[in-house]
Amino acid sequence: MIERIKSLIKKLDWYIIGKFMSTFFFAIIIFAVISCVIDYSEKVDNIVQKKAPFMAVFHYYKDFIPHIIALLFPLFIFIATIFFTSKLAYKSEIIAILSSGVSFQRFLRPYFIGGGFLCLISLIANHWVIPIANKERVAFEDKYINDANFAIPGENVHLGISKDTYVYIQNFNFGTGTGTRFTAEKISGTLLTEKLMAETINYDSLKKTWKLHNVVVRRNDSMKESITTIPEMEVKYPFLPADLHRDEAIKEALTTPQLLRFIATEKLRGRENLNFYYVEEYRRTAQPFAALILTIIGACIACRKIRGGSGFHLAIGIAISALYIMFLQLSTTFSTKASLDPFLAVWIPNFIFGGVAYYLFRKQIT
Repeated sequence: MIERIKSLIKKLDWYIIGKFMSTFFFAIIIFAVISCVIDYSEKVDNIVQKKAPFMAVFHYYKDFIPHIIALLFPLFIFIATIFFTSKLAYKSEIIAILSSGVSFQRFLRPYFIGGGFLCLISLIANHWVIPIANKERVAFEDKYINDANFAIPGENVHLGISKDTYVYIQNFNFGTGTGTRFTAEKISGTLLTEKLMAETINYDSLKKTWKLHNVVVRRNDSMKESITTIPEMEVKYPFLPADLHRDEAIKEALTTPQLLRFIATEKLRGRENLNFYYVEEYRRTAQPFAALILTIIGACIACRKIRGGSGFHLAIGIAISALYIMFLQLSTTFSTKASLDPFLAVWIPNFIFGGVAYYLFRKQIT
């Protein structure tokens, strides 16, 4: 197998792949250092004020670097591709390669190999590595950076805790752990068989039960109805106070198998607008393929000498990068706010820029 790969990858391929990888990783290192410095300058007041230990800060930035790299991974590849390809073009190396009888399709082969290799790394990282790093990063920010006020009440929370049981809390104060106007309903088909109402509800973290006060239980078996009043009772419901408030950032800290289980649970509980989480699920696969598409676009743009030099190529690259981000932001906004299918929302920019890549490729070979 290894001998087969060596026979397919020639010196030309190794030369271009070497340029590709060295430029890409150099850009990654520079940007990571700059990002850490900027981020630290923004958070230093909170870090000093809350006396975050040095090792905690060190581990935070160890996890912050994968996060920022994953966020802009396709654009790193795109800019790196344009930069080193433009330099090859202005040294007349590409002219020499093509003049020797190498077709443009053959010239692009190392771009496909390098881009495909980075695409594979990104796929694995997006689904497993980055979420693990994000979990530690978010935990640090919650402890030392964010000024979260847990006394702010959650309002009008609806949850489905089983296939036939649904609960509602009008207000829940996370500071005191107290909820008001609690209702639990059991439904069999279209019949409401039991409705439990409590004025207040508290969570006992030791017993892991909910304490209900001033309870009224109404039961109905279609033929007979009864009402019972209970001053106080304890019930073990399958939800926690944390389930009453879901931070959307949690999706970044779950590996893909965990995210799928989380979506299934939230769907059972009747959460509205799960598109935020579906977008995250599909983005983890779509983003690496976007990097491969942008690699081909960058190679097609920068392989010819044009007036303005490498600077003009980079300007075009930055403009296309901005368009890609704009398309992605628009499509995901339509998904989360206007019910556009999340799969289409994430892949629409890839379809559009895939068409651009094909057009530029055809233009180069004709």
